[in-house]
Amino acid sequence: MNRLNLNLLFRSIEALMAFFLAVMIVLVFTNVVLRYVFSTGFEWSEEIARLCFIYLVYLGAIGAMRENQHLIIDSVLSRIPDIWQKAIYFLVQVGIIWMMVVLIRGSWQLVMQNLGDRWVATQFPIYLVYAVGLVTGVSIIVIALANLYRLVVLKRPVGELLSVRHEPEQDAMQ
Repeated sequence: MNRLNLNLLFRSIEALMAFFLAVMIVLVFTNVVLRYVFSTGFEWSEEIARLCFIYLVYLGAIGAMRENQHLIIDSVLSRIPDIWQKAIYFLVQVGIIWMMVVLIRGSWQLVMQNLGDRWVATQFPIYLVYAVGLVTGVSIIVIALANLYRLVVLKRPVGELLSVRHEPEQDAMQ
């Protein structure tokens, strides 16, 4: 896959996140108005809003990993020698991969346990809640492996890796 395809993929994820956020806001707001004004509401709106929120969080984690916007204490990292910076960055990426393997295994087990179960109001399969963990885990592993590739093979400095921002203009220049 070239960078243009990857940018399109991540832009699609961002658009999907915006869609989930919009659906969630509209459903919750509409349901609040219906309950307070008309003493009624949509039974299914809470389940849809919950699913949108779950997907929004998990897809947001993918985007944050790509943009290196997760919590990191780079003030300590910037004060130590380059060799230690690389070692710590390497260990952090390996730790991320390990945690995503744990997420994938747990998500897979929950998907398999809930294959026959459905939500009460919408009758959506419950495994949809857990399946997004598979997508997130695999995506973040791929990003972490790409980070390790840039660190070990391309020998990029850690400071450059931490400040990576995938803007289309930057990708076109590289």
